Amino acid sequence: MAEAPLTQITLVLDAVCKGDTRASRDLLPLVYDELRRLAQVRMAHEPPGQTLQPTALVHEAYLRVTEGTQADWNSRGHFFAAAARAMRRILVEQARRKAREKHGGEHRRADVEVGDLPVAIEKPLGDVLAVDEAVQKLEAEDARKGQIVNLRYFAGLTAEETAAALGLSDRTVRREWRFIKVWLRRELEVAGHG
Repeated sequence: MAEAPLTQITLVLDAVCKGDTRASRDLLPLVYDELRRLAQVRMAHEPPGQTLQPTALVHEAYLRVTEGTQADWNSRGHFFAAAARAMRRILVEQARRKAREKHGGEHRRADVEVGDLPVAIEKPLGDVLAVDEAVQKLEAEDARKGQIVNLRYFAGLTAEETAAALGLSDRTVRREWRFIKVWLRRELEVAGHG
């Protein structure tokens, strides 16, 4: 399936925000391939033995983003940022559920190779819960940096895609991403995960 023109996605998103139920049905085919690509990238960073498949992650994230509350996306980037947050919540919920099942309710932390973080946070960290806790703290301090982590780490977007989604320059995203990686490494070390 060819990627839908950005204008078409934006028009459908606008119609969804205005309550057009037909537009909600039209949206999934337009964004499905991109959401699936994001899910595949994200799932590639999960530990082996993952039971959640990219297709299931896409469908669950899409339902969470489009149902239950009135949509209020002001752009294509805003929609994909919401989808990235939904994917993050789903992965965190699954990690918590697995921790309860495997360890009698105890959240055990996997060792994180701190040396890997400054080079590429994209590498699997083995503990989405520890990263999520650190990201929550970052979001409280700087919402934009939290959005960048959601898009880069949890949704797997490139710096260019993240910049486009947030309406920032590539240079700004790359600069903030360097800061974020160092900040996260330090947070994980302080919390005893490094």
